[in-house]
Amino acid sequence: MSTPKLRLGPLPKTENLKLTFTCPASLKADLERYAAVHAQAYGEEVDAVTLIPHMLETFMARDRAFKRASTG
Repeated sequence: MSTPKLRLGPLPKTENLKLTFTCPASLKADLERYAAVHAQAYGEEVDAVTLIPHMLETFMARDRAFKRASTG
């Protein structure tokens, strides 16, 4: 079985701040499954909570409308 190529690559080391949010149970389950696949792909255990900020950062970096609005 080949290792999938995920959009979210290996995680960088960063300074973190705590943020709490609420999500549907189905999203939490998907995040946990993504974390398991990510761990398999990159050989480093990671939980969904660790992945969320990196996923959001990647999403925002690729959002063209957000970039246009941010650069004014």
